[in-house]
Amino acid sequence: LGRDPTVEELAEALEVTPQKVENMIQVARRPLSLETPTDDEEDSVLGDFIEDEEIPPPDETATYNLLREHLEGVLEGLPPREVRILQLRYGLLDGQAYTLEEVGRKMGVTRERVRQIEAQALSRLRHPAIRRKLREYLG
Repeated sequence: LGRDPTVEELAEALEVTPQKVENMIQVARRPLSLETPTDDEEDSVLGDFIEDEEIPPPDETATYNLLREHLEGVLEGLPPREVRILQLRYGLLDGQAYTLEEVGRKMGVTRERVRQIEAQALSRLRHPAIRRKLREYLG
């Protein structure tokens, strides 16, 4: 059409009266509060049923928390310097992963030294006993 359809055109396409189309348009325009009760008891409201897409599902949260606990336990067995480098490189503290260069600046060493320490830490984490602890999370 290249334009919005008229009420009459909508009514014809939907096989309803123009008055019914007008009513539907009015209902669609009317704002609806998320605090509107969903039943007679008023113990739940519409807003309770809207999914927050920013929050991960409970099972993912539980798995993440268990992994984090296991990972913290594993990292306790590493020298503090290696732990710090892994935390910075992989964003284990705040979700922000840093480059070799950035970690080097923060720790006062070269990026090559950061790479070496990181490789050493990862090598320790590949130990069979440690791998067994983390295997269920890593697939």
